[in-house]
This record gives sequence, C-alpha cells and structure tokens, in this order.
Amino acid sequence: MITRETIDKVFETARVEEVIGDFVQLKRAGSNFKGLSPFSDERSPSFMVSPVKQIWKDFSSGKGGSVVTFLMEHEHFTYPEAIRYLAKKYNIEIEETEVSQEDRIEANEKESLYLVSEFAKTYFHDTLLNTEEGKAIGLSYFKERGFTNETIAKFGLGYSPETWDAFTKEALSKGYQLEFLEKVGLTITREDGKHFDRFKGRVMFPIQSLSGRNLGFGGRILTNDKKAAKYLNSPESDIYHKSKVLYGIFHAKQSIAKQNNCYLVEGYTDVIQLHQAGIENVVASSGTALTSDQIRLINRLTKNITVLFDGDAAGLRASIRGIDLILEEGMNVKVCTFPNGDDPDSFARKNSYDDLVQYLENNAKDFIQFKASLLMDEANNDPIKKADLIRDMVVSISKIPDRIKREIYIQETSRIMDISEQVLLNTLAQLVQKDIAEAGKKQKQEQKAFEVVKNEPQVSQERVNIIYELERKILEMLLLYGSHEADFDDYILKANEEGEMVEEKETNTYKVFQRIYLSLQEDEVELAHPLFKEIYTDLIQYYHQNDEFNIEQYLMQLSPEHSQVVTDILMSEERELLHNWETKHIYVKTKAQNVGQYVSETIVSLREYLINKLIQDLMSSFQSETEIDLEELKSMINDYNKLKVALTNKIGRIRSTYL
Repeated sequence: MITRETIDKVFETARVEEVIGDFVQLKRAGSNFKGLSPFSDERSPSFMVSPVKQIWKDFSSGKGGSVVTFLMEHEHFTYPEAIRYLAKKYNIEIEETEVSQEDRIEANEKESLYLVSEFAKTYFHDTLLNTEEGKAIGLSYFKERGFTNETIAKFGLGYSPETWDAFTKEALSKGYQLEFLEKVGLTITREDGKHFDRFKGRVMFPIQSLSGRNLGFGGRILTNDKKAAKYLNSPESDIYHKSKVLYGIFHAKQSIAKQNNCYLVEGYTDVIQLHQAGIENVVASSGTALTSDQIRLINRLTKNITVLFDGDAAGLRASIRGIDLILEEGMNVKVCTFPNGDDPDSFARKNSYDDLVQYLENNAKDFIQFKASLLMDEANNDPIKKADLIRDMVVSISKIPDRIKREIYIQETSRIMDISEQVLLNTLAQLVQKDIAEAGKKQKQEQKAFEVVKNEPQVSQERVNIIYELERKILEMLLLYGSHEADFDDYILKANEEGEMVEEKETNTYKVFQRIYLSLQEDEVELAHPLFKEIYTDLIQYYHQNDEFNIEQYLMQLSPEHSQVVTDILMSEERELLHNWETKHIYVKTKAQNVGQYVSETIVSLREYLINKLIQDLMSSFQSETEIDLEELKSMINDYNKLKVALTNKIGRIRSTYL
C-alpha cells in the first residue's frame, strides 16, 4: 500500500505537460499546449494540456483529468501503477512491499500477464549476465555485435537457457501461475501435460510499450537448426498486439519529439546499434509489415518519418508499399538506403556518429525521387513499364490527404518523369474520385443497419438545454472562483422615515462558494442533473473544509466519471480557443468582467428560468381549471412576472425570456 504522503508528493512534483509530452507531441498554444489526440485518429489537434491547472482534455474522445488519469487511460495502468511510474520518473522514494503469492492470485488477469512478462525480462537478463551458459553463448553474441554493457542493460537484453523448461520451472517456483505463462506465450504445454519454454536457447529482446511496460519478446536462435525460425516473437495476447507495437519506442520517444523525425528500420539490432551510435530517434516494425496503428503511434510524436532500407534492393519493391500507408496518415516521408551489402546495423558499426548523421542527411530522398529512381531501373526504357511506373507514383500521391502537397508532388513527378502535369492531374482526379466513390459505397452499406431507426418519427428536441447550461455554469464558478472574494449586493427590508418597509441595497463581501451556497439554500433549489448535484455537494463540502482550492488535490479524490465532468468544465475556455468557436453560453465570460457580477447574473438567470417554468406550468393548467380558480391563477402569474422583473432589475438590466 502506498502512503498518502507519497501520493501527495507525486502529485506535487509531477508536471502534466512533461509526462504527457513523453507520449504526445505538444506545441505551445498561448499558456497551454495542444497536440493530436492519442485516443482517436485525427489530423487536427483536439488535445489540450493546461500547465496552470495541471489537467488535460481530449475533446475528440471526451476523456480528461489529471496526470494520473492520463496514464490510467493511455497506458491502462491501475492507480498504484500510475503513482509508481511517476515516482520513478521524478526519483521519488516509494515503499513497495514484495508481491506475495496471495496478491498474485487476487490480481486481475491482465495485471498478472504484465507481472509474468516483467519477471521473464528480469530472469532472461540475469541469466545472460550471471550464468556460465548465458555469458558463454548469449553475452558473447551481443559482444560480437559490438553492444556495450550499458547498451545491454538499457535494452534489457537477455538469454533463455538451452534446457527445455528452465524458465518455466523457475517461474512456477516463484509462485507464477502456469495459466498466465501460457497466455503470454512464454510456456507451451503439450497434449501429454508436459510443458517447455518457447524461447529455449535464444538471445532475448524485450519488447516494451511507449511507457516502458514489458509486453512480449523477440528471440533469436544462435544455432544452425534449419527447422527452427531464426527469429521468434511472442504470440498475440491481451497485453501484446504486434500490429500496435514498435520496438524501441520507449527509448526513442523523447528523441523523436525533440528531433521532430523518426527513423524506421526493420530489426531489433538495427535499432540498438543506431541507438548506441547516438541516433536515438529510431524504431523498428520488428520484421512485420508496417501497420496503420504503428504509424499513428509515431504520428503522436512527429509528422516526419525517414524509412531506412538495406543496401540489397531485392526486397525494396515489397517494402515500399508501407510508404503509401504513411502517406495516408498525412505524414511526411523520406527514404534512405545504405550502400550495397550494408544494413543500418553494419553501417552504424563502421562509421562515427558525425559520419552517420551526415550520411543520413545527404542520402535521405523524398519518396517521389526514391520511388522514381528505384522503379526506373525496372522500366529500362520500356514505355509500357514506364506508364505503369508513373501510375504507381500517382497512386501514392493520391493517398496524401493534403491537396497542396498532392499538387506539389504532381509537379515534381512531372519534372522527373518528363510528362505533362495535366495528364498526371487527370489521372490523380480519377483515382481520388474512385476512392471517394468506394468510401461512399461503404458508408451506404454501413447506414443500412440504421435505416429502421432513420425511418422512425423524429422527436423534436430543445435547441439548448437551459437548466443543464446554468447548472454547469454554477459548477464552473465554484471550480474557477470558489475561494475568491467578491462584492455582492444584498437587498434588506428597512423602515423609512414614514415607517414604511422598503428595500435598501447593501454591498457585502463573500467568498464565491458562500454566495452560491446561500443563494441556492434561500430558494431551496437543488441541481437537477444527477452528476452535477453530486459534484456540487462535494465541492461545497471541500470548500467548507479547505481555505484554498487545489485542483490537483481535488482531482485526486474524484471518481473517473466525476473527474471527466470536472476536467471538461475547467477546460471549456481552452476548447473555444482550440476550435475558434463562438461561445454558446447564455452569458459570455470575459476577463474584464467582474466575478461578483458574473455570479449574480448566473444565479438570477437560474431563478428566472425556474420562475418561467412555474408560469408555464400554471398557464398549461388554465384549461382544466374552473372560472373561480382562473382569477387566482392570473394573480399568481402576475406576481411571478413582477418578481421576474424585480430580479432582472437588480442586476441592472431586463433580460428577454428563455422560452
């Protein structure tokens, strides 16, 4: 159990913009930061981070909250895991009791898979460094590849013994369950009940998530067994999805964001060798075909990808198909090939950091130039093949969502291939139109499922839910200004010189939360929205117990549901800045506006709305009442109208009715 003091220290120390900046490329937007949503596929930023409020809001998915909430949403951490992650990042001491066997049994299944995977990483690394077999076979292999001790430790490289069940026996003896060993693919059980290690006799490459959690492994065999695969990956599991993971992303994320570019390679050793050479903004697709999910992972950190290919051109044609996927995501692509016979691993070993950087800068070509030079060799002056090549290039250009970029690439292709722009533009238009038609056809098919709903009579809805907006504004005032002091006008009945009772205005100073609380108590008003009512009660209680409002402290005690509502309210102004929308609020709050006036207007607006509602209810009852009752009803409605006028006069102006 983590102590409250430790949790408080973590919240005090952690900076939301720094933590989220490890996962999302953030750009300054006034006093805030903005970026692409890490929870949805988008090309225009809708993700906002407020360093002042220490909260974040994703307007595309509706998610939001504190730094801990982000880790729980994005990395699927439990609350204690998020605290431990932050404590480690900020070098805060935290007491962690050893996980007992009983705790492992009680842990949920997904967490158990993470525990097993983390144990395996530690076991393989320890075996590499501290056993005779590990040092003689595994460590010597890594040393031959030129990896230093620091690099081996940094990437957690390991070795799985040649013995059939060495790892499984050790894991079971430590209390890890066979069920979870099987589910992450570390142990395979035969039909006769015997089990053995999947990665027996292999050097091990741990595969980590963006946050550093161990998801799975890649294992390379060192013998010349032709029946065994050279590289073997963990199978798909609840924690490891090959198409959504990039090898090295944990170690590369900060450098990718800083350099605003990501180098993409194929293998584990390519990543490690370049990293050791000083090129840290590099990741690998782990030998699998590049996927849209992997590209989006990079897109959170940068818009620029440089694909590094081996010098052997034999497999280039198949490999460059992934470029079209990158273009579809609206990213900028360059391609760099190494001299014949070299790959990123071997080239990095042969060259100094400066030479390596210079080579990458000088030889990275725009994808159009690269594709043209590669495919022109295949065309070999054959006009039919050249026509196919040009069409192939236009197909790639058609994947680019940005029209300006498309036209620039058309011009470049026209120059390189010596063909008119108009012909290329016509071909491009046909391809784009075809894509639009196919997208429309797909949309129509999807809409068929909703035809029954569509044909049902539509119920007209209120254009604006007034009571919802007013109650939301009350919460907004409590969250933003609750502990602020402001002047408010009170109207007191006093006897004048003639002995008549008249109202006199008296200005008094209240804290905003006190004024709101007293006003609603006076009218015996409760908020109608269930969530708003719960948050209102919680806020009033918080203010009665604390002199100042601390957003981080307050968010710590909220449920995820309440936290999302609170964050949405706190970041409402940022949303308008982000999208440049005209505000739809009943009253627009400006910085020059007096807080007391803003609070008074909102309270009066709520009272006026409730009075209007009462009048409307009375008017709807006219038809069912007798002649005698009508006079009384008219008198009541008249009194309510006078009250409404008196209320609006108190804030200095008459407002038009809501209804």
